[in-house]
Amino acid sequence: MDSTTLPVLERIAAALERLSPPAPSLAGLEAADAFIWHPGLGRLTPVAHVAHVDMGLLQGIDRQRKLLLDNTLHFAAGLPANNAMLWGARGMGKSSLVKAAHAQANLVGGKPASPGKGRLVLVEIQREDLSTLPDLLALLRESPRRFIVFCDDLSFEREDADYKALKSVLDGGIAGRPQNVLFYATSNRRHLMPREMIENESATAINTSEATEEKVSLSDRFGLWIGFHNCAQDTFMAMVRAYAKERALPITDADLVRQANAWSLGRGGRSGRVAFQFIEDLSAELSAKG
Repeated sequence: MDSTTLPVLERIAAALERLSPPAPSLAGLEAADAFIWHPGLGRLTPVAHVAHVDMGLLQGIDRQRKLLLDNTLHFAAGLPANNAMLWGARGMGKSSLVKAAHAQANLVGGKPASPGKGRLVLVEIQREDLSTLPDLLALLRESPRRFIVFCDDLSFEREDADYKALKSVLDGGIAGRPQNVLFYATSNRRHLMPREMIENESATAINTSEATEEKVSLSDRFGLWIGFHNCAQDTFMAMVRAYAKERALPITDADLVRQANAWSLGRGGRSGRVAFQFIEDLSAELSAKG
């Protein structure tokens, strides 16, 4: 090897090292109680402030709230707890409930714990990164902290690698699910896959019962399965009134009801999301009027 070849090889080796993904790291875990998983970077990015709604403002979902909060508090206390799937109507507080339960579990004397001192860490993973879930769990297994890994708006168009990765994690595999990790997910679909896909594959299968069971089996692997349903008028108004009271909006109840109903008609439906969006608009309008 001549003297000119070695520097070239060293530059090539350095370039390849820069291109290779970094080894996963838990560095900075003590800085916060919420993170976003970035598999390409091999690390968790801290979230200084989780945008959550106070638990008391989540109206019309009392049963769902109790189920998830009890499960979350049990896990925070080191007790047995279940992976949870929150499914059903859009805008009815599924993801808000997960974030509110995390915040509630990290209260100390009625106040939020200092950053990095909470009993639970919330880790958000994107739907497209689910294939890296085993890597994330292997990393979290090494930590003394307790984690809720959260995937919002989970669904699958086919039984792809992400589907199989999640199924494997929920089953536990040989290593088993880490004792310090729970998986929470939300979905608008009860069985995570489009109904027509389940029906089409069942129609072409030799054993239609087994084909259907295979497609719904993923959702069955969540120990806690919580349904959210469409919003009735009285529930919608309870949501609107709770938000208006929390913000101390200067408006009569009659005007609040009239404007909220007009807003929901314009949006073509009622939900917790619609109620919040209405209050945001009303708050700005009242502030502008001085």
